[in-house]
This record gives sequence, structure tokens and C-alpha cells, in this order.
Amino acid sequence: MHVFIGGAYNGKTDYVLKELSGQDVLISDGFLPKNEPTCEALVIKNLEKWLITQNLEEDEVLVEQILTRLKALEEKCVLYIIVTDMGRGVVPLEKQARLLRDTCGRLYQALFAEAEQVVRIWYGIGETIK
Repeated sequence: MHVFIGGAYNGKTDYVLKELSGQDVLISDGFLPKNEPTCEALVIKNLEKWLITQNLEEDEVLVEQILTRLKALEEKCVLYIIVTDMGRGVVPLEKQARLLRDTCGRLYQALFAEAEQVVRIWYGIGETIK
């Protein structure tokens, strides 16, 4: 599993797709695939869009479910997960936005722990942090 993190519109997707040039790539934008894909590389991006449709009150259970699903997907394809850095210390006023920020933080910690590679993208430039 490879995880790429950066701010909104910092070139994360372009960076990953350039890295995967020439491979059979499937992109999942805003959801976790339910079916078992057949591809060399599966790019999962914008999980935040999917997360806001879930019950964020039980984020520990949700994070475990996501990790279990990702491990199953990893048996079929190499995973490239693109996540958006949420917050940077800014606490949203709305409860749902706070829950999303907190859940993303917990999910990202779990993803980083599982990942063999973590890269921070800063305006199209990658910095390997793991």
C-alpha cells in the first residue's frame, strides 16, 4: 500500500498517475470499490467524500472496516491511496465537519502505519516520509 497526502489542489493525482504511467490503472474516486478489481494498480482518491456518507460517530469501527476492505483489495492490486490533508490545526465550527476531520486523522494514522510508502505532495513535488 502506498499513501500520498497533501493539501487540496496540490497535484497529488497527477503525481501518482505520472508514477504509474504505462500500467493498467483503475481509479476509484470518492468510494471504496465493492467488487474485486483486476488491475495492476488501484488508485483510491477522495475517500473524504465517501466518509461523509458514513456514521462518523463510530469512527474506530469505521476505520477498522476500511482497513479490512483495503487489505482485501490489496490482494488483487497494488494500492495507491490519495488523501487530502484535513485541518492543519483548524477546528471547524460545524459538528459534522469536526467529526470528518477527526475520523480522517484516525484513518490516516492507521493508513500510514500499514503503508510501505508514504509521500507528502507539496504543489506537485513529492517528499517521501516513510
